[in-house]
Amino acid sequence: MSVSIRLSRGGAKKRPYYRIVVANSRAPRDGRFIEKIGTYNPLLAKDDEKRVILDTERAKHWLAMGAQPTDRVARFFDAAGVKERAARSNPDKGKPGEKAVERAEERATKAAAAEAAANEAKSATDPVEGAPDAAPAEGAETAEA
Repeated sequence: MSVSIRLSRGGAKKRPYYRIVVANSRAPRDGRFIEKIGTYNPLLAKDDEKRVILDTERAKHWLAMGAQPTDRVARFFDAAGVKERAARSNPDKGKPGEKAVERAEERATKAAAAEAAANEAKSATDPVEGAPDAAPAEGAETAEA
């Protein structure tokens, strides 16, 4: 019999409350379990000590017996110092999809075209600096001398 340490859901609709249970891996999620070793209330603040309540001695016992924790329970064990969990990394998951990349490129080209048009319009309306018709004021010549 393979044993897993996992969450069993309870609580009302949209108000979840979980029990951390040791159960046969073939049993239903909210079905029969061997032992309850803790609770998890995701509605509480992350820094609240009552968010995760865990019997660490029983958890160590079941881990020694060969029970396999789920990923979420392994995170709880790591935070409690029961079992070290290796950090996982999936850098591809954070990348945008093909359609999002295409839309971003379209937006960038449209923005570049609009900026170029704005610069072109601005240069057409502004007088060119250093033009011969722009003579310096008479007071400026006397101040320099």
